[in-house]
Amino acid sequence: MKIALLTLATTFAAALSLQAQTTLRIRGSDTLGAKLVPQLAEAFKKQGGKVSFDIAAEGSSTAFTNLASGTAEIGMSSRKVKADERTLCRSKGVSIVEFEVAWDMISVVVNKNNPVSDLSKKQLLQIFAGDIKDWSEVGGTPGPISVYTRNTSSGTYKDFIGLAMKGREYGKNSQKMAGNEQIAAEVGSNPNGIGYVGYAYSGAKGLKVVSIAGSLPNPAAVKSYPLSRPTFLYTSGEPAGTTKEFIDFCLSPAGDAIVSKAGFVPLSIAK
Repeated sequence: MKIALLTLATTFAAALSLQAQTTLRIRGSDTLGAKLVPQLAEAFKKQGGKVSFDIAAEGSSTAFTNLASGTAEIGMSSRKVKADERTLCRSKGVSIVEFEVAWDMISVVVNKNNPVSDLSKKQLLQIFAGDIKDWSEVGGTPGPISVYTRNTSSGTYKDFIGLAMKGREYGKNSQKMAGNEQIAAEVGSNPNGIGYVGYAYSGAKGLKVVSIAGSLPNPAAVKSYPLSRPTFLYTSGEPAGTTKEFIDFCLSPAGDAIVSKAGFVPLSIAK
């Protein structure tokens, strides 16, 4: 009886170990985690990858807290890791490794019925900083501007401050949204709305992409667009086993094709 119980316990432990080894926990960016990484994961499984995925897209900053705590094998981030995040990981004995996976273009969107189709860089800054409060100030139909941004855990929230706002903070009346799809829904239903989303989300219902100083997002000229940025996957140390296999797949020609299909700019074009 004792031998049978011991055998059962050993088998159960082995099953748990196998489960742990074949589940990849991926945490971080909504920009990457809502569309791109799930599509990469599905394609990886279809081509024979024997793994299940546990993906949570709650903002780029959560990539590094999860890597530091050992609750993720892969972190997704729409921005580069910050010094304090790298320090946090090191304090937990985690040395993170960075993989550039795709390029994105932050797309400024307004309601499809808004007559404004182009903003200068200065106007863009002033709208999101709260200096310009009415559409009539930029040639639009008179009405108060409703500004939608990502929340503070988002890499896009911080990237936009750097790329479009010269380090200034958002206006006090800006409304923070949890993800790209939430911003798209709000702007698409609000004639006075303006926000920003990743390029993959810019075709949502009710939206119009506004050019910035005459420049529209264009995958063929991604690096000349003023709001373009690379996106990343991070691992705890050099990846091995299934983690390495998945990272390698993401960076392969097959992964490149999925990046493009998902609405991002593949490295083969960006480079």
